Amino acid sequence: MTPTSPVLVIGAGPVGQTTALLLARWGLPVVVLDGRPERDMIGSKAICQQRDVIDVWDAVGVGAEVARRGVTWTTARTFHHDRELFNFQFADRGKSPFPPFVNISQCETERLLDERIAAEPLIDVRWGHRVTGIRQDDTGVTVTCADGQSVRGSYAVACSGPRSDEVRAALGLSFEGETFEDYFLICDIRTDLPGWETERRFYFDPEWNPGRQVLIHPCPDSTFRIDWQVPPDFDLAAEEASGGLDRRIRQVIGDRDYAIVWKSVYRFHSRVVDRMRVGRVLVAGDAAHLVSPFGARGLNSGVLDAENAAWKIAFVLRGWAPESLLDSYHDERHAAALENIEVTGATMRFLVPGSEADARHRLDVLERAATDPAARAEVDSGRLAEPFWYVDSPLTTPDERRPFPGRPARGDVPVPAPGVLVPDCPVTVPGRPDVVRLRQLARSGVTVLVGDDAPLPEVPLGDVPVAVHRVRDLDPGPTLREALDVRPDEIWVLRPDGHVAAVLTRAADVAPAVSRLLARPVPSPVPA
Repeated sequence: MTPTSPVLVIGAGPVGQTTALLLARWGLPVVVLDGRPERDMIGSKAICQQRDVIDVWDAVGVGAEVARRGVTWTTARTFHHDRELFNFQFADRGKSPFPPFVNISQCETERLLDERIAAEPLIDVRWGHRVTGIRQDDTGVTVTCADGQSVRGSYAVACSGPRSDEVRAALGLSFEGETFEDYFLICDIRTDLPGWETERRFYFDPEWNPGRQVLIHPCPDSTFRIDWQVPPDFDLAAEEASGGLDRRIRQVIGDRDYAIVWKSVYRFHSRVVDRMRVGRVLVAGDAAHLVSPFGARGLNSGVLDAENAAWKIAFVLRGWAPESLLDSYHDERHAAALENIEVTGATMRFLVPGSEADARHRLDVLERAATDPAARAEVDSGRLAEPFWYVDSPLTTPDERRPFPGRPARGDVPVPAPGVLVPDCPVTVPGRPDVVRLRQLARSGVTVLVGDDAPLPEVPLGDVPVAVHRVRDLDPGPTLREALDVRPDEIWVLRPDGHVAAVLTRAADVAPAVSRLLARPVPSPVPA
């Protein structure tokens, strides 16, 4: 079945761009609507892209270029005053070709995505189309724009960013949460800071920003992003006029030449919509959730929203799954948003104590962390972005032999188990020169990996794209086996987004597990 009615994507930011490209990758026509007259290439905005998000972008042809043009950093350092408390690097259970984090201007990322969109005939981008109304019926979605135009589509994904009040109102969504009182001053500074090019630095209470925090990230072209926590009455214009901004910058970089590339002041929010699916409309990115930037969980989580939405809409429109599959979009990505709210909220409470008792506790933790390794685990300078684990998803078949051990240690990744994103590894697929990694293989559809001693299962699901592979055929060496810790009698079922749907020991259980991950009726189990 080839759908002819387009999927509507509301918003042409990086989440909307990614959604459109992923939908087109599944062969679906897309219309992208954005209220701006054209792309506004102002400021670096979201700069920190996580490895698994770059991997999603690689599926649409831009990930490798994002990684090449960005600055790779591998170490996160945390200081109290001028004393380093700890640092950590990032685990990779497989052999991903991408670094753990890449810093690159959001404008540059958008430009690369725009180039791919321009080369994709299935995508029609329409600027100057601010969506003000949404109507739905049994066959599709009609959006109305501020200029009176109407656009019809089969489904819609709302990726219209934080200022999506009209879209959220049209969908009847609440957007509850809180706004933090302190402001944050952000400056992109072009200068030379030898030794700082490959690491993130976080300072608690440095002498040059007493009582508050400073975060420093390296960026391309000898540029560094510096975030200062500043009081609620901070006035940037007055700071510049008095010379205070120059003094503030020199307290970080010393007596060296610099140029301010971009500057802004933000107040951060922590909010989430009550529903991320409203009929034929899925809500993604900042339109659905806002979090503080400590941990880089904003854009990174939005891109993972996009992937989740795209493969599910594609499978429904292709007739491979019932429309009820879209309910799992809310189940999975709303849970991910709440996880991000919890994590970033805890960070903000540590950064901005709400009471004298909280402030005393934080000071005690920071002072003990200088010498006590146990106290370092209590220091919260921002748990960095990571893919959410769909352990409790209705699409996941649990395995008591492989229970999810819970949130991993800082910088680590979860042990592979049902619901967890599979580690990436090199693979060889006969007749598929385009597939050289496990996640590339997984993104072709539903993938079944069979251990050396397990029987090859039959998966009678019509034209659903299901591929069955022996682990030893994909990798005769130990890399894939060790990354998954796959046992000879196991059969692994992977979703189209690379998450593990099931780990089984009976071939007869594979078809029910695949049916479950597609929200199809699950066949009755075959007696053992």
